[in-house]
Amino acid sequence: MSEHYVILLVLVPLLASPLCIFSRNARAAWGFAVLACLTSLYLVFQVWAEVMATGPITYHIGDWAPPVGIEYRVDAVNAWVLLIVAVIGSVVAPYARVSVEREVEAGRIPLFYAAFLLCFTGLLGITVTGDVFNVFVFLEVSSLSAYGLIALGQDRRALTSAFRYLIMGSVGATFIVIGIGLMYVMTGSLNMADLAQLLPQVWDTRTIKVAYGFLAVGVFLKLALFPLHLWLPNAYTFAPSAVTAFIAATATKVAVYMLLRFFFTVFGAPFSFDVMRLDMVLLPLALVAIVTMSLVAIFQVNVKRLLAYSSVAQIGYMILGISFASVTGLTAALLHLFNHALMKGALFMCMGCVMYRIGSVHIDAMAGLGKRMPLTMAAFVVAGLSLVGVPLTVGFISKWYLILGALERGWWPVAILVLITSLMALVYVWRVVEVAYFQEFPHDEDTQEAPWALLIPMWALVLANVWFGIDARTTVASAEQAAQTLMGGAP
Repeated sequence: MSEHYVILLVLVPLLASPLCIFSRNARAAWGFAVLACLTSLYLVFQVWAEVMATGPITYHIGDWAPPVGIEYRVDAVNAWVLLIVAVIGSVVAPYARVSVEREVEAGRIPLFYAAFLLCFTGLLGITVTGDVFNVFVFLEVSSLSAYGLIALGQDRRALTSAFRYLIMGSVGATFIVIGIGLMYVMTGSLNMADLAQLLPQVWDTRTIKVAYGFLAVGVFLKLALFPLHLWLPNAYTFAPSAVTAFIAATATKVAVYMLLRFFFTVFGAPFSFDVMRLDMVLLPLALVAIVTMSLVAIFQVNVKRLLAYSSVAQIGYMILGISFASVTGLTAALLHLFNHALMKGALFMCMGCVMYRIGSVHIDAMAGLGKRMPLTMAAFVVAGLSLVGVPLTVGFISKWYLILGALERGWWPVAILVLITSLMALVYVWRVVEVAYFQEFPHDEDTQEAPWALLIPMWALVLANVWFGIDARTTVASAEQAAQTLMGGAP
């Protein structure tokens, strides 16, 4: 049975999705979602452990051998990303029950869980497949369900936010499928491993360079790289709290994985960095994103929007590590994929708790919450310190490796900039802390702490921020192995 784990980790949530609709019961739909996510987590963990111990796993769909048939292939890179998606999904699904009952109309809750599982399926599918066209198919599955999830927000602006995301996401997906089509025209293959062997023979053709450009723009849109990030702030701000926590911690991470897979595995690092000079594009965009988006976050009054702009800056850190084109830089980027998922998942869950109790995430509305909701605000402080990069948190590990990667390249001004922007993160985190702990409580005296059904999943991520900040051996080893796989060009 274990040989089928690679396909089952996608099939389980996919098949559970329609069960949520057929049940027509909110609690039953939630039960299906939790069970499917936990099952996928178990399967992903087994696959990850096997990959770390014995090497890549391949699975041929329908016993059709690649490159003719579709292949699922898991190596150190996508095993790492699968783990991120499965962990976050398995934490957000239990959290969603209480949060969603407050923020989504009762009749739409089964539809919510169906869309949630479809999005979860799509993200896992993008990560596990070894076929570039299947990447596009699963990308559309995850994106279309994400648009619907965002539109379920209470505020009417959720609809316009979902529509903007739909337009920009469709443009990005179109660019990606055009790039895939051009590669197919030149090679006659859609299998990633096969493309990695065939593309060097046609590197010098204009068609392949155009395909590379289309894929780059499409992926940049999907991962919200500055200045193609305009869909992200409103989508995160007006979506239901559980949706924001899930998408912020997974969707952009999978898009970064797509960038890594296309430009390191399929095209290869020599073509990407020696011929197309991808680093000359990524480095300035990453630095501008880190500085400007951190600055914009400082002046936000809606905490979810503040965290959304912070996410664009944090994506800049990931892209910065990739632009170093070294094992250390890629290790930093891959570490930050995991670490940022823990940070932002916890922070947006904190905002879900606040929304549950006071119905707002405006900074002024959070005055005095440090006393009324001590566990929630303590979680925000710990996750916020991790975002800043304080020692003994996962954020410190990410930034330590980023600074090492910059110094390894001799780019000491970049290392200094990483330190400065960490202080900018401290500014916008402190704005929330100051209001919560040093201002008077203006709300009704009966405002209480959030329910345990929200606190337990949230604190699971908060404690993970500390645990993997103190003992980072497992995460660093996994990220380094994935980085070496990418730099070695192993398909």
